[in-house]
Amino acid sequence: MFGTHFYHQRLRKSVAIFGTLFNNLYVLRKDSNNRVISQVKVPLSYAPQRSFLERIRNNPDLDNDTKVSVKLPRLSFEITSIAYDQGRQLQKTNQFQQLGSSLSLRNRFYSFVPYNIGFQLSVYAKNQDDALQVVEQVLPFFNPQYTLTMKPFADFPDILEDVPIALVGVDFNDDYEGELAQRRTIVYSLQFDMRVNFYGPIKEQGVVRTSINNLYESTAGLNDSDGLLERITVTPNPTTTFGSVDSDFGFTTLIEAATTPYVFSDYVEDNYVTP
Repeated sequence: MFGTHFYHQRLRKSVAIFGTLFNNLYVLRKDSNNRVISQVKVPLSYAPQRSFLERIRNNPDLDNDTKVSVKLPRLSFEITSIAYDQGRQLQKTNQFQQLGSSLSLRNRFYSFVPYNIGFQLSVYAKNQDDALQVVEQVLPFFNPQYTLTMKPFADFPDILEDVPIALVGVDFNDDYEGELAQRRTIVYSLQFDMRVNFYGPIKEQGVVRTSINNLYESTAGLNDSDGLLERITVTPNPTTTFGSVDSDFGFTTLIEAATTPYVFSDYVEDNYVTP
């Protein structure tokens, strides 16, 4: 099981596409006549919430602001949990295949293993209006989920997979305490669940071109064997086909009936099949 290196970058891609959703949010500042006087793009970074709060609170005294503080509003996000999702599990022995390095080879991989990745998006602002502008630009798109499409395998760009992201909760915290000169930080925390599928290694194998089935009669042979009645051999028709998705081919069935002492007399049955 272990020992074969593979890396499909599923976690890395999940973090990247989640952050992409929120990297183009803006806050507008207006005057008393409701005219826009400035437009501020809200910066986004991957970092734990406690790290940002520590930086914000590093110098809360506005009268003695000798250090450069974190500019607000701002966004950060982080992974909070990774949990197995039993409800989406498919048959473990299901196999999928893609064309390999040649027509006679196929890349095969087994069914995915489903996991839910929990994300937390934190919105930091120094006043309620800035924070509410950001939150309101996010909430309407999750009803309750938003679905993205991603490529699970870098080597197979034609394979696409839908990734639902559900908004599961919103929390609010205003940590302002003390005098008016102390810096105020308003924090909105939005919790999301992303449904991600993880895949094992991809193996390149040859195409099965011949199927042989032996039919026996139980207890009809020697003490340690059964009697062979017939042998059924199935091959593609034409034999040069490779079984691609758009292939048009049939099958040739060779049935060899055994006679005493199990000498085969054969005949051929042609079955033409169009996928």
